[in-house]
Amino acid sequence: MLTRLHDLLRLRTSPPVFFGAAGVILLFVAATLVFTEPVGNATGAASAWLMDSFGWFYVLGVSVFLVFLLYIAMSRYGRVKLGPDDEPPEHSGGAWFAMLFAAGIGTILMFWSVAEPISHFAKPPRGEFLGIEPESTAAAVDAMDFTLYHFTFHTWAIFTLPALCFAYFIHKRNLPPRVSSIFQPLLGERIHGPIGKFIDIVAIIGTIFGVAVSIGLGTLQINGGLGQLFGIPQNAGWQLIIIGVVTLIAMVSVGLGLERGIKTLSNINIVVAVLLLVFVLVVGPTLFALKGTIESFGSYVQALPQLAFWNDTFANTGWQAGWTVFYWAWTITWSPFVGIFIARISRGRTVRQFVLGVLAVPSLFSVVWFGIFGYSALDIEINGEGGLVERVVEQEDIPGALFEFLSNYPAAWLVSVIAILVVVVFFITSMDSAALVTDTMANGHEDFNPLGQRLFWALAIGLIAATLLVFTGDGGLEALQSVSILIGLPFFVMAYFQMFALHRALREDSADLPDMRTREWKKVLPPEEFERRADPDDDYEYDDVEAVVEPEAETEVPVMRDPYVDPDPEPEPTAEAPRTKRKVRTLATRTGSKPLPPRT
Repeated sequence: MLTRLHDLLRLRTSPPVFFGAAGVILLFVAATLVFTEPVGNATGAASAWLMDSFGWFYVLGVSVFLVFLLYIAMSRYGRVKLGPDDEPPEHSGGAWFAMLFAAGIGTILMFWSVAEPISHFAKPPRGEFLGIEPESTAAAVDAMDFTLYHFTFHTWAIFTLPALCFAYFIHKRNLPPRVSSIFQPLLGERIHGPIGKFIDIVAIIGTIFGVAVSIGLGTLQINGGLGQLFGIPQNAGWQLIIIGVVTLIAMVSVGLGLERGIKTLSNINIVVAVLLLVFVLVVGPTLFALKGTIESFGSYVQALPQLAFWNDTFANTGWQAGWTVFYWAWTITWSPFVGIFIARISRGRTVRQFVLGVLAVPSLFSVVWFGIFGYSALDIEINGEGGLVERVVEQEDIPGALFEFLSNYPAAWLVSVIAILVVVVFFITSMDSAALVTDTMANGHEDFNPLGQRLFWALAIGLIAATLLVFTGDGGLEALQSVSILIGLPFFVMAYFQMFALHRALREDSADLPDMRTREWKKVLPPEEFERRADPDDDYEYDDVEAVVEPEAETEVPVMRDPYVDPDPEPEPTAEAPRTKRKVRTLATRTGSKPLPPRT
């Protein structure tokens, strides 16, 4: 029946995956509209239970991901090319970074750049545990430590792990661009069966919800900015209008495709975002922000081992559930979308280049971004007229934090308009790239597919964002947090299997290198012992080993050969010397080492 419906709609996808994911999404929307209060209560209760019972699992998981990625990058597998061995990178470094930034956490940077440092400055996360007074110098240091912890290496570790898995299995093993392909070392051809389809359906649903949460946050911020600039009320009606308008623009971008749509928007937006950053730095407290950025990075690196495993055990304030656990759960739900997107634009790079690039470059940019915005905001509170704590913490207007901050700068109205446009474009690039990637996951290939399929996924993201933000019965931000934490759990479980599958595939596909060989040396004795042993009247029995007084090499330094190149290639056959059968030379014989035992 699904196949007949698929053909009737003139689709070109996998019917079970497409209709399975689409059915769950539409069912959730319908159930939320009809049973608003019960659905909201059930979602809130389930997420609260997960936060209390498994918050530690979310915190531990992301730190494990980061350690695993660094191990893979520094190991011998770091030299593996993600694609054919002789293929250069597909995109330049600048274009690669721009697309990483815009499709990854561009919206996050705009939303939390002021709100996060100010929130923690007014209410220190470890205030009860360490005795930190609100709005003190210690509170400012702790606020920046947690801000960088939330938006640098750990966040990008969540994106990098599935991205590396996708890049390897798509470009190296030429498997379909689906989450189920990552499990091929474990499932074999069953990735095309019911288990594989179930994995893909769950991945698509999680991706749609995860991106929808990001869209919801962007909508709240746009609404807050429009309210401050034009007096537009912050209510459900205007939020629906914002989601609808931006969804239509994103659908146009989807129709244009990666090169003409997403790539162009990303390149323009990264330039505008950097100009906004430079404006804040130059016009604001330049020296204070520069010194603070460098200092906060050092403080963050020093505090990182403790922050990475801190679970608020003694104070048990519940703070971590609403911040760290929410971030990790939300980020991992849309990591398949970001992962496939990064994998698609990273063909031709080595594993080491990929991991270090995806981890380090956006993370260091985040350090600069949050350092400049964070310290400029703290300067307003500590040395200026203040007002940020009142709006962000006391009035709980987190979406309006950025615009309250910009009101302290010259040309505040114009700069705020530019900031809104930057948020809108990040909003669009997140939605259109997610629609393209989601359609790819449903299809199982990157070739021709009808435009209607891609437009459907863009529409689905907007529909879920509107449902979560407006029709769940909870406050907008609270509803987004609850759904993220609930959906994130299965993704954390799958991530552990992804690490195992990737490591197993790298071992299966990489040659076993022989042990390192060195030159050998003769046994050296002290001069007096050497003379005693040389005395013909000495009655002691010694090992029959040649000994010397001065260190002397017994063999020459081994010559290292390329283990992938035959040092004795067979000449082209001629009439006088036809081709003959040759004995296959193993890696061990070509490098002069003993064979390794067979792998079990």
